[in-house]
Amino acid sequence: MSKLANLTIGDQDFSLNVISGTEDEHALDISSLRKDSKYITFDDGYGNTGSCESKITFIDGDKGILRYRGYDIAELAEKSNFLEACQLLFNGELPSSSETNEFTQKISTKITLPLEVQSVIESMPKQAHPMGVLGAALQALGGSFPQLSTNTRPADVESFEETATLILAALPLVAASRFRFLKGDSIPVLDSNHNYCENFLHMMFAGEDSQSIDPAISKALDLIFLLHADHEQNCSTSTCRMIASGGANAFASLSGAISALWGPLHGGANMAVIKMLNEIHASGDDGSKFIQSAKEGKSRLMGFGHRVYRNYDPRAKILKSACDQALSALGVESPILDIARNLEKSALQDDYFIQRKLYPNVDFYSGIILQAMGFPTDMFTVLFAIGRTPGWLSHWKEIATYGKRIHRPRQIYQGSNLRPFVSLKDR
Repeated sequence: MSKLANLTIGDQDFSLNVISGTEDEHALDISSLRKDSKYITFDDGYGNTGSCESKITFIDGDKGILRYRGYDIAELAEKSNFLEACQLLFNGELPSSSETNEFTQKISTKITLPLEVQSVIESMPKQAHPMGVLGAALQALGGSFPQLSTNTRPADVESFEETATLILAALPLVAASRFRFLKGDSIPVLDSNHNYCENFLHMMFAGEDSQSIDPAISKALDLIFLLHADHEQNCSTSTCRMIASGGANAFASLSGAISALWGPLHGGANMAVIKMLNEIHASGDDGSKFIQSAKEGKSRLMGFGHRVYRNYDPRAKILKSACDQALSALGVESPILDIARNLEKSALQDDYFIQRKLYPNVDFYSGIILQAMGFPTDMFTVLFAIGRTPGWLSHWKEIATYGKRIHRPRQIYQGSNLRPFVSLKDR
């Protein structure tokens, strides 16, 4: 028997069904409230509103829990890899060895871009942000494969696997192509024996006398991608689902998600970390003065705290260890990294930050690693987008397969009441 909640408005009583999730989460079903009562609920920014039911990712921010399809993120980080996590998110189950090999092979064979897509990459203004290029190139990619972007749900769902492997293979290629083009270089020859991240690093940084990629470096990048693969109903994922609810194909939906991620309040957080560290260094501070300034409310400590997690971000714990290993493998030492370590140590030991649960988050460590690898700061969000791609694709598939209606939020109008039009001569 389903649970009911009672709502009283004035002298009227309304019964609301209670929806319960598999992790004992509960929600009041208000889908008929407006029809029955003429009232809607108000939740600015949807912070307390469940916009959908989903089987993909579970988060408990109070307990610091993140799971993909029921698997704890720490166990996945230890025992799995990015492409395996992609398959898990897509299909709901861990892939077999043969399925993994087949999936990896499909991606590794898609190592060229259509000429039309390459043309978009090279024709964008030189000052264009890489995220703008990424979104435009993805739309062009969909246009180059019209059989995969029909805007007919059954057909697009039927071709999902081909679409997913194409997009996963193409986005690193787009990012590297733009990077090399601006430098006047061409993409080096790829090796199908290299793994996903090895090939990406090779595309980005290899020279004619390039050596093999250090396994610790490619592992760190793989881990960054895996930890960012999905994160429930965030701004970009919700955007993807919103677009998909209108029947749009995966290329269009993901292009919208890329635009949403581009915003500095969402995907640009790791860029803000590096900017903060550079500013601290330029001031001659080792981080001590900045910490005190943050405690006094005069400065904002970027890369600490999280909107969802009221505990330690589970991804940050994992990435901290990888950060140390990657920096050691790179042999990188810089004042910026020293400042980062000082900030981390101070915040983890200071009661001010502990009481406010301002722990280092995943953006703090990922920004440090990516800078040490040599990625330009304006590409950090692009790397976030590549990592988040399997999550977006999974949510697109969920909407396209099970979605029943177009998403259409309501509003509380606060504008002018009805008023007569005044002709131009009388204004």
